[in-house]
Amino acid sequence: MSLLIHPDQVEPFDRGNGVVTIPYVGRWNADDNRITTGQTVFAPGTGLPVHSHNVEESVLILEGLAVAEIDGKTFDLVAGEATWVEAGIPHRFLNRGDTPMRIYWVYGGRDVTRTITATGETFEHLSPNDRGGLTT
Repeated sequence: MSLLIHPDQVEPFDRGNGVVTIPYVGRWNADDNRITTGQTVFAPGTGLPVHSHNVEESVLILEGLAVAEIDGKTFDLVAGEATWVEAGIPHRFLNRGDTPMRIYWVYGGRDVTRTITATGETFEHLSPNDRGGLTT
């Protein structure tokens, strides 16, 4: 099975406080996927809490100005720059600009979880509990 994804035809997943995800490939539309992909758009001054995943993740900055916090270190990123984070490493992305920041993410697996570092709570990626958008 192959897919052609049109972002304007995908139902967005509102994570709260100006953070919206557009899921592309995952358990929801592919029976044999080995990766999970999508985009997330961050309004100015927003981000996600520090968290980790059970699988590796790569993020490409498509638009805007980002801060990547990875394992306690911070990095300023611009469009065209990318990250790779091993499974289990705490990280997060924040919009440091005055315009929306858009990222494309790829998880190295089908069954993706998110664990919030501050609370230790773990839940399925893009499940009702996976909201957590915050203003910075």
